[in-house]
Amino acid sequence: MYVCICHGVTERTVRAAAREGVHSLAELTRRTGCAGGCGCCAELAEQLLRDEHARSCDVSPLPAAA
Repeated sequence: MYVCICHGVTERTVRAAAREGVHSLAELTRRTGCAGGCGCCAELAEQLLRDEHARSCDVSPLPAAA
């Protein structure tokens, strides 16, 4: 799915950027151009960044050793 039509940035690209350490919309814009045009995608792009970071932090703890 395209997140930013102005710059052709996809959801996959935004999620990959988050996994590579992008934490802010400003940094995402610098790297991909996302939200650098009309800005209509900014809210969705930020949500995808948050979701991807939450997903990467949502790791189940290992069971305790017996």
